Amino acid sequence: MPPRYRSSRCRLPWLLLLLQALLLGRAFFAFPGARVLYFPSELYLVFQDVNHMVIFGFGFFLMVLRRYGFSSTGFNFLLIVLGVQCSVLVQDLLDLLNIQPSEFGMESLARAVMSMTAVVISTGAVLGKANPVQLIVMSLLELIIFHVSRCINITILQVPENLTLMHVHLFGAYFGLAVTSRFPEPPPGLDKNRSTPKSELFSVLGTLFVWMFWPSFNSILAESRWQAVLNTYLALAVSAVAAFMLSALTSKDGKFRMAHIHSAVLAGGVTMSSTAEIIQHPWIAMILGLLGSVICILGSHCLQRCFNPPLKLQDTSGVHFTFGLPAVLGAVAAVLLCVVEQGMVEEWRDLPSLGYLIFFEVGAFCQTISTALITGLITGFILNIKLLKAVHVSKYFDDQFYWEFPHLSVGF
Repeated sequence: MPPRYRSSRCRLPWLLLLLQALLLGRAFFAFPGARVLYFPSELYLVFQDVNHMVIFGFGFFLMVLRRYGFSSTGFNFLLIVLGVQCSVLVQDLLDLLNIQPSEFGMESLARAVMSMTAVVISTGAVLGKANPVQLIVMSLLELIIFHVSRCINITILQVPENLTLMHVHLFGAYFGLAVTSRFPEPPPGLDKNRSTPKSELFSVLGTLFVWMFWPSFNSILAESRWQAVLNTYLALAVSAVAAFMLSALTSKDGKFRMAHIHSAVLAGGVTMSSTAEIIQHPWIAMILGLLGSVICILGSHCLQRCFNPPLKLQDTSGVHFTFGLPAVLGAVAAVLLCVVEQGMVEEWRDLPSLGYLIFFEVGAFCQTISTALITGLITGFILNIKLLKAVHVSKYFDDQFYWEFPHLSVGF
């Protein structure tokens, strides 16, 4: 007989029905008719790129576990389509409270899809350990907190609105790490959290789609769109070359490791998220792409061996060194570039104003990381209350806990 798994019928469908009814009710009164909306046609093309990247690219990117492929892609899609609606309504609520002006349209929809990148990255950290109800609760809390963090950066620290949205990688990585630290560790003998050549192939396919569409992601809301595309593509190209080079140099037998390629080729895009629009010279973007790849591969060695065990970080998909560390590098580079540009304009005569600029720029991304870590820990405690019925550690990383497999008479 096949092993018995708990049914989701009593909780998940009713939670989805309740949330969708609330979102639908609010949308009925809040949103104008489609006929009054206008947006340039080229924006839709870039929006489709971002949509493909978030749904298709990240959906396959997370398919790294050998027994969690259905859940990786299926739950990723469910969280995105539900979270986009929630994100649009959060933007509407902030506009209603006169905290952050927003107008419903293609740009607000693009911001909602981009905000879901934080949720997708956080999901990669808790991949295989959280049930669908926990993932939905985590997504809703994370979206609300992320928008509040953006409002703090915009209103108090005077950070441009588009730049605060590019903090999704910072926020998503460290929020996910904080959440996953509150989950019980899987037993040492559990082998379901490993990958197979087939699962790694699907994951790298997702990586390639994310890589292709990342220039659109970094440029969709930029004022200098083509400059952002150029800098992002060059940084991605250099980081991909560096990934192959460093993979061969750091492996024992001089062969390429798919885990390195899977994560390090994206480092250039993550690094450019905060700097793509402000870099004036392409060689700077190329250097940042190279440094991002170096940090990603070296970080994967150091973090997994030295820091993760004592800190009890169970980073399933490696979001820390794939998104977190390159995002920190990009944020620091953005501060340096802004200071140098401002200093050259003023010929380095007004040092107090430069110190003021550094304080606010550094404070913005430090506030983002701090908020993500603190609220992530709180969210992790909330997700493990008895009401949400956390998954037992013996059922981690298992599709059969949630999906039908009628062709199987026994387990995998």
